[in-house]
Amino acid sequence: MLAVLRNTTYRRLFTAQIVALLGTGLLTVALGLLAFDLAGKDAGAILGTALTIKMAAYVGFAPVINAVTAALPKKPVLIGADLLRAAMALCLPFITEAWQIYVVIFLLQSASATFTPAFQSLIPAVLPRENDYTRALSLSRLAYDLEALASPAIAALLLTVLSYNTLFLGTVAGFLLSALMVAGTALPAKALPTAAGGAVPKSSPANSAPPGNAPKEAPASLWHRTTLGARIFWRTPKLRSLLALNLVVAAPTALVLVNTVVYVREVLHRPETDLALALACFGIGSMAVALSAPRVLERFGDRPVMLAGAAAIPTVLAAVSAMTFLTGPDAASTWPVLLLLWFLLGAGNATILTPSARLLREASTEETRPYVFTAQFSLSHACYILTYPLAGWLGAAAGLGPAALMLTIVAMIGGTGAFLSWPKNPAPQRAEPATRNL
Repeated sequence: MLAVLRNTTYRRLFTAQIVALLGTGLLTVALGLLAFDLAGKDAGAILGTALTIKMAAYVGFAPVINAVTAALPKKPVLIGADLLRAAMALCLPFITEAWQIYVVIFLLQSASATFTPAFQSLIPAVLPRENDYTRALSLSRLAYDLEALASPAIAALLLTVLSYNTLFLGTVAGFLLSALMVAGTALPAKALPTAAGGAVPKSSPANSAPPGNAPKEAPASLWHRTTLGARIFWRTPKLRSLLALNLVVAAPTALVLVNTVVYVREVLHRPETDLALALACFGIGSMAVALSAPRVLERFGDRPVMLAGAAAIPTVLAAVSAMTFLTGPDAASTWPVLLLLWFLLGAGNATILTPSARLLREASTEETRPYVFTAQFSLSHACYILTYPLAGWLGAAAGLGPAALMLTIVAMIGGTGAFLSWPKNPAPQRAEPATRNL
């Protein structure tokens, strides 16, 4: 897996990703504690609202900004997004009202909606070989998982001597370091269509245009470019299944990010550092799967692995709901059980998230890839517009048990849709070019 780090460009981009993720991880812990400081037992409602606004920015902003910036060099786009994220994070220590959280989160996540798809669409150009790209995906997933482990650990250490507001300064530093790393990296030039002499990777048939149809330039219409990725999703069975799998992933993620602080601080009355420990268990579970992903995917393929995760996640969510209803969330034995369930939820998520970019790569050409990655970014985050309010608002109004039960049902619906949408032996498909008649 680590062999791909011999590629200098990828190594620097990966380093930029890590430092930005560490900053984001500190933000996650500090934001939860800020919400609890402002609202106490209703902190889940504030977090649910803030994270729903975050997802709305992703869904509404990412496709448009990708269409607007598609012709621009990637380096200034990435650096500009990092600088805006750092500026917004710098405002967070001075927040005293919930509405201020919502404004800053919207602006910060709009910048992330610019950065993340642009960053992800660069990796296939940097690592055109399929095996290298698969290893990079696992390494990227591992980076997310290490962040989910390292950031809470760092936060827990800092919280022993500093206030949680100091963690926001770590977020600022992470985004600034990411911008510096991108600035010092020689990024690949924008790929040209094959008809104009640009090279398309030959490691996968999916990267070639259909015979007899030379790829054309991306259409000039802003509306066409904005909706192109979503239309490719709808026409591709694997990607339609991925849409349903996004809903499965959104359910446990919402439960963990929104309600962990309520479980730890309000229900179990445990110290602030235990919030970091619970979030770390979620990351450890995901990391355990990411480490074994290349070997498992090579042996079993994408479909069995991803659908196994789709079956496991509702089962674990049901156990969370049962734990809350049957034993009572304040039982002495609940804390270790909660840590175990958070570990399993992280592992289930990784079985879906790690291979997902392989499907996007197979279903796209060089010219359509940014649109497909952006569509996945927006459509996957659209699922959180449903799950974050369920976790936050329902959890505050009806309790953690009903919230976990509703998220279980959501995951079951997504899992069923994924099984039905992904045929066991699909007919071979070629990636579609970005022609005007799509």
